Amino acid sequence: MSLLELVARADGRGLVASGLACLDRCLPMPGDGDDPEPLRLLWASCESGAEWAARLDGAHAALEDTAKADATGARVRALLGAAPRDLDAGPLRAWADACSLLALDVHGEFDFPAGGRDTSERCRAGEAAGAGPLVTGELRRQSRILEALDGADGAPGGGSGLRRALELSTEGRRVLRAVVSRRARGRSVTSP
Repeated sequence: MSLLELVARADGRGLVASGLACLDRCLPMPGDGDDPEPLRLLWASCESGAEWAARLDGAHAALEDTAKADATGARVRALLGAAPRDLDAGPLRAWADACSLLALDVHGEFDFPAGGRDTSERCRAGEAAGAGPLVTGELRRQSRILEALDGADGAPGGGSGLRRALELSTEGRRVLRAVVSRRARGRSVTSP
C-alpha cells in the first residue's frame, strides 16, 4: 500500500501522531539551553487528544528561537502553527500530508542523489525508483508508523502503536542528524 493510501485511511489520532512524528524528525539539533525534545508534551496528547491545542501553543512558542536561526526549524514551527486544534480527520489529513512532504523534502536535501518535491510526490504514490537511501528510508519509516497506528491495541492510535511510532521517529531523527553532522564536518574540513 502506498503512503498516500495509508494517509487516506488513517483516523484522527493516527494522523496526529504521523504528522507529529514527521515534524519531530525534522527538528534541528538543539542549541545550548534549548529543550532537546520540544514536541515531547504533544506526544502525550496523541492518544486521547487531551490538551492538544494548549500543547500545540507551547511547542510553537518553544521553537521560536529555533525558527529564527534555522530554515527547517521555521518550516516545522509554521506547520505546528497550522495544525488543526481538534482531532477531526478531515483537516488533520491535509496537515499530516504537509508534514509528510516536509520530512521527505528535508531528507531529500541531504540525500544522494538529491531529491526534490517531484521525487517526494512520486515516492508517496508508490514509485520510489530513483530515490536516494535517505528518502527511501524516510518513506519506509512513515509507512511503518502509519501501519503501527492502524489498529494497535484493538483501536486506531492505541498505546503500543504510539510507542512504536515514537521509537521509529526517534531512530529516524538520529539517522538524519548523523548525516547532517557528517556533512557539516566534511564542509569544515574542506574550508580554507
